[in-house]
Amino acid sequence: MENSKLQKMLEAHKLWIDSNKKQGEPADLCEANLHRADLREANLREADLREADLCGADLREANLREADLREADLCGVDLRGANLRGANLRGADFCGADLCRANLRGADLRGANLHGVDLRGANLRGADFCGANLYGANLDEADLRGANLREADLCEANLYKANLRGADLCGANLYKTNLYKANLYEANFCEANLYKADLRKSDLRKADLYKTNLYGADLREANLCEAKLYEANLDFFDGNFA
Repeated sequence: MENSKLQKMLEAHKLWIDSNKKQGEPADLCEANLHRADLREANLREADLREADLCGADLREANLREADLREADLCGVDLRGANLRGANLRGADFCGADLCRANLRGADLRGANLHGVDLRGANLRGADFCGANLYGANLDEADLRGANLREADLCEANLYKANLRGADLCGANLYKTNLYKANLYEANFCEANLYKADLRKSDLRKADLYKTNLYGADLREANLCEAKLYEANLDFFDGNFA
């Protein structure tokens, strides 16, 4: 898309938002080619970006709150500090994207590809990651309270000091995942795979570990007070319960 046309569209969209939808017009960027576009601090709240090509775009500090980005190509996008609260990101491809400190609270990321994505310090509270690919993602100190991670692939992901209080990880794959010092209070790990996961000094109080695979997991100094371990696989676990 030509830059001049894009700028006019962004101006009209900003007016639409600022006037409470009484003036201007909403940005229709469905299937738009925004490859490597400079959208720093752009106001794209509630914009239609379905299946848009945003590969390599600069969206630092952009406002994408409640935007529709279903099936969008967001590979290599810089979304540091961006506001994606409540956005529809179902099936979007974030491979290689930087979402450090981004706000994705309540966002829909079902089936999204977040392989190797940087989500350090991101606000992911209440986000829906059901069936999402988070293989090798960096979620260092991310806020995942109440998030839905059912059937998600978190294999070899880094969740150091992440807050997963009350999160649903039923059936999730956490093979060799780093959960060192993570807050897992009341988290649901029912039938999840935690084979060889690092759970040292993690807070697993009142966590549901029904039929969870903890074979080879490192649980040294983990707090499992009142945790439900019915039918969990603890064969050859490494460590002692707190």
